Amino acid sequence: MIAPAFLLTIVLLYSTCVHGFFFSSEPEKTWNALKTTWGANPFSSDNFVEMPRTEEKAIKEGFVKISGCNESSAFRGSRYVKSGDYAVVLLFDANGYIAGIQTGVSNHLGNGFPSSNMRPLFSEDRDQLFLTAYFVEPSLICAKGRSASEFELQGTGSNLYFQKGSDPADLILMPRDESALSGTKWGDGKCFITMGKHYWYDFRIDTSCTDYFPMFLMYNDGMLNAFGWALAAELTSRRFEHPPKSLLSLFIDTVPRCLYDLDHMSTMHIFLTDKIRKNRC
Repeated sequence: MIAPAFLLTIVLLYSTCVHGFFFSSEPEKTWNALKTTWGANPFSSDNFVEMPRTEEKAIKEGFVKISGCNESSAFRGSRYVKSGDYAVVLLFDANGYIAGIQTGVSNHLGNGFPSSNMRPLFSEDRDQLFLTAYFVEPSLICAKGRSASEFELQGTGSNLYFQKGSDPADLILMPRDESALSGTKWGDGKCFITMGKHYWYDFRIDTSCTDYFPMFLMYNDGMLNAFGWALAAELTSRRFEHPPKSLLSLFIDTVPRCLYDLDHMSTMHIFLTDKIRKNRC
């Protein structure tokens, strides 16, 4: 059997030599796309999946609204899912432009995830627990939304916000400029071509897998253009990735010991620009 790391290398080298997958000009500065799920095969329909960035297009692609834009709810934006798969929930503003993304896990996984320490980061709805990221200031999403010209100028969004719990006003703003991470608990991860340079929050050898920040950031040429979820659970949606333990050191500089003890790990890379080949760190 071919080792996963060796197979991965072969696929990536093939992409480089035959298709020029890595080499391109300057990376995109504007967030001009929304893609989910990294995969070694860039040509698979399950990998680097383009998500609709307007409500109209989402409906045409089979996404179904599960809640409307409500300024008194636990989230901001009209929420859409496809085929009942809560792994990807798209949020649209009052004018139908993309405003954020969520991932949901069952409230009854049975393995204790998320732990009581991590639970405050999640919001509960429809028997699901959600992690939420916004691409625009949440207070504007349902109040006015973005105009067509703002969407044209900003693309997917202007900033990345992570919601803490059930209050859309309780936010963590992620720096767009990599240099702004200096002096924070966001620690250097590893550079992985087609992803970017990873950053993990306060990862140490003794970090507990019941009390870690389940989101990571990726920077290319010093700018934030991708991020992702990292969940200590077996999640079966095809939107999730399942990195083998033997490859963790390719993405994490200091790998917490507890990650090697997990039975399952589910991650999802989310890309905010359309040319993945430009992600060279």
